[in-house]
Amino acid sequence: MKKNINLAVVGLGQVGIYLLNELITKKKEIELKTGKKINVVAVSAKNKNKKRKFRFDKKIFFKDPLNIFKNTKVDVLFEAIGTSDGISKKVVEIALKKKIHVITPNKALISKHGNYLAKLAEDNKVNLEFEASVAGGIPILRSIKEGLATNKINKVYGILNGTSNYILSEMENLNDSFSNVLKKAQALGYAEPGNPKLDLNGFDAFAKVRILSSLAFNIKISKHKCLMEGIENIELKDIEIANKLGLRIKLLGISELKNNQLFETVHPCLVSKKSYIGNVNGVMNAVILEGKPVGESVLQGEGAGPGPTSSSLLSDLLSILRGNIKKPFGVANSKLKKIKHYNVNNYVNSLYLRFEVKDKPGVLSKITNRLAKFRISIKQLIQTPDKKNNKATIVIITHKTTELNSNNCLSIFKKDKNILQSPKLIRLYS
Repeated sequence: MKKNINLAVVGLGQVGIYLLNELITKKKEIELKTGKKINVVAVSAKNKNKKRKFRFDKKIFFKDPLNIFKNTKVDVLFEAIGTSDGISKKVVEIALKKKIHVITPNKALISKHGNYLAKLAEDNKVNLEFEASVAGGIPILRSIKEGLATNKINKVYGILNGTSNYILSEMENLNDSFSNVLKKAQALGYAEPGNPKLDLNGFDAFAKVRILSSLAFNIKISKHKCLMEGIENIELKDIEIANKLGLRIKLLGISELKNNQLFETVHPCLVSKKSYIGNVNGVMNAVILEGKPVGESVLQGEGAGPGPTSSSLLSDLLSILRGNIKKPFGVANSKLKKIKHYNVNNYVNSLYLRFEVKDKPGVLSKITNRLAKFRISIKQLIQTPDKKNNKATIVIITHKTTELNSNNCLSIFKKDKNILQSPKLIRLYS
């Protein structure tokens, strides 16, 4: 690789502008570690004059990122727009076809089009790097591709969304509502100020699960519809009850091989306060891998915010500058297998069920009888009356049951006029 390297940064949101500043201020450090001189020759965003945290040279600004390819010689392009299709995909696609290395934190793009883009990169003998797409500053993808390359991994799981983890932690710490803590997260830059939906509904974590699955199991990125739930419906009441039970609520992403079939899911889980995962709080992410012969490996670090993300983006840049031309998913795209999908109806968990009911005779027995009908046995039951409002809260912890059983059972409760709102279900993870 030549000594002078031209860079382009497309997308100047929180991550893009922070990255740009890092590239400018760390030029000498990068040259010291790689022997290469970097020069940012092009930047692009929707709005040239938008107020941003860091300044940049407006002489190299392109409103249309596609014009970069016509007017400037670029060796490495950073895509930080963040959409799964449209201009994000177009920019990456053209760059790879023009034999330009691409680095991106865009998990939506990789989880949807990773198979296709990886083949493009391989065909053109350039890198497609996306370390920053999963778990912020934690080098989890490089660990799987390189450090654990000879291990047979059978399970990857953990806390993959720093925004959700921060909100759940602060609801407990401050004894405050979901909506109030979300506003705080937005003010601190941990959640998108406009529409934080993808962080909260589980999609962000699920995109990361799909990328992890591909790397861990040497398979094509899955397109199967899977169980995905976020934290939008978690109430302070559930966090308070969990606390009394010695439990915490965490949004977990899980990918594992069950009977040589792929099982991927994201949903809130109740975990023990004494467990490792139960003590990963704030914006921290944690990824746990189970494999042979390594056993269990744990990586933890900040997973939200432009700082950790930029750290991973620069790590990818240094890898390219050192001449490491690698397969995006660790093995050749043609060698990635397709795998059958595990039937989510067979997924087994103990359940936390919360019912808000009218406080009248027969309501509790009706609930327990219906659970028994679906062979769901009760492990623990807590009933808290609200005499003033003639209501009661019933919390039931069940023994293990299948997803199909719990879904069929809960659908019946929705028609009961004595149950004042849809029953709350949170799975226990152990």
